[in-house]
Amino acid sequence: MENILTQAKDAREAQLQELIELLRIPSISTLPDHRPQIAEAAQWLAAHMKALGLEEVEVYPTERHPVVYGQWLGAPGQPTVLIYGHYDVQPADPLEQWQSDPFEPQVRGDYLYARGAADDKGQLFVHLKAIEAYLKSTKCLPVNVKLLLEGEEEIGSTSLPQFIAEHQELLQADIVLISDSHILAPDQPSIVYGLRGMTYVELQVQGPDHDLHSGSYGGAVHNPLGALATMIAKLHDEKGRVAIPGFYDRVRPLSESERAELARLPYDEAAFCREAGISATWGDPDYTALERLGARPTLDVNGLLGGFTGAGAKTIIPAQAMAKISMRLVPDQEPHEIAQLFESYIKQITPLTVQSQVRAIHFAEPALLRRDIPAMQAARQAYRAGFGTEPLFTREGGSIPVVTLFKKQLGLDSILMGFGLPDDRLHSPNERFYLPNFYRGIRSSIYFLQALTEEG
Repeated sequence: MENILTQAKDAREAQLQELIELLRIPSISTLPDHRPQIAEAAQWLAAHMKALGLEEVEVYPTERHPVVYGQWLGAPGQPTVLIYGHYDVQPADPLEQWQSDPFEPQVRGDYLYARGAADDKGQLFVHLKAIEAYLKSTKCLPVNVKLLLEGEEEIGSTSLPQFIAEHQELLQADIVLISDSHILAPDQPSIVYGLRGMTYVELQVQGPDHDLHSGSYGGAVHNPLGALATMIAKLHDEKGRVAIPGFYDRVRPLSESERAELARLPYDEAAFCREAGISATWGDPDYTALERLGARPTLDVNGLLGGFTGAGAKTIIPAQAMAKISMRLVPDQEPHEIAQLFESYIKQITPLTVQSQVRAIHFAEPALLRRDIPAMQAARQAYRAGFGTEPLFTREGGSIPVVTLFKKQLGLDSILMGFGLPDDRLHSPNERFYLPNFYRGIRSSIYFLQALTEEG
């Protein structure tokens, strides 16, 4: 083990430069113009995996973006871990808010700045470098490993269900390892055991059949933007609770023991507000901010569009207005049922003077992971060895749809070992990855693979 850890430590400069090379590829999955860059990133990863010594490496085409697969099965009788990650990234907009080119990675202090640095190229790269340390030092791994890297996570993993269905035998394993989350602080690792699901919709409001002169028609025609604003205001009550009838009916209550456990987590509200750039927290007063962040459902308006937004003035009543809305869900809420409840409520609150339409964009189911399985204890051992601190258990406010996908289609439990930090600015300008945690992550991954043999 000492030789393996030394190999990883001595290779840090090369590890960083290789990650920078991967981050330079603008693999933005949601933009059609970036399909060539998505393909380039997939080929880069495949070539890198082959160079590490992984076998059966292949880039599998899908209807949208490719899946990259590789394996090392030279440990008969030992567990098989399926390592999942995604190489696609979010758009970099607004570009003017970046301090450096989002696709020309830059190290400033202890941070590596680039789009995808923490979500998820840097985190998936942790495991590639752990595998490399083993294979360069001992020519073998303590367990069998399969890697599944996809290019559609940021757009809902739409091709993955079919890929898994068509490759059931290829993907058979004992446990799934995912690093696409964060820990509580640089020196406080945490294991996520709960994930929120997602219902994402687009709400369109139609007024007149064309834009109208606001001087000629204002006061007699209901402005779709105004109607939309009124409707959005009715989605929450005055205390911040979601006002959709039936929205909370299936929410699994937090037990007193769970609330007590969450209350023990280190949380500094002033620091949270500074990190978020706000003056005070907001939400249902019956729950703490920590409980609202991971264990309670939410509804948020993610974007608004309508009318004239260019420089100068244009006096119109726009024909249409649109809002993008996401609802984060907890066990046992069902995403499609929530979409139906949302649509029914929208019909109730749509003024007679306009028309509304709801279009579902994508869904993800919530997940609550078992904490008593051997692989979870292996993760605890790995964090203790990698960080020198006992990890805490937390719930995550975000969504990782593949967790429920792996459970339903392959019957596999997942272990979420994140190495990012809460202030990594995911999906925002100046995304970054804390480099000491990149290297601790490699060390922890090395220990995790070994601990799996001990925990069985």
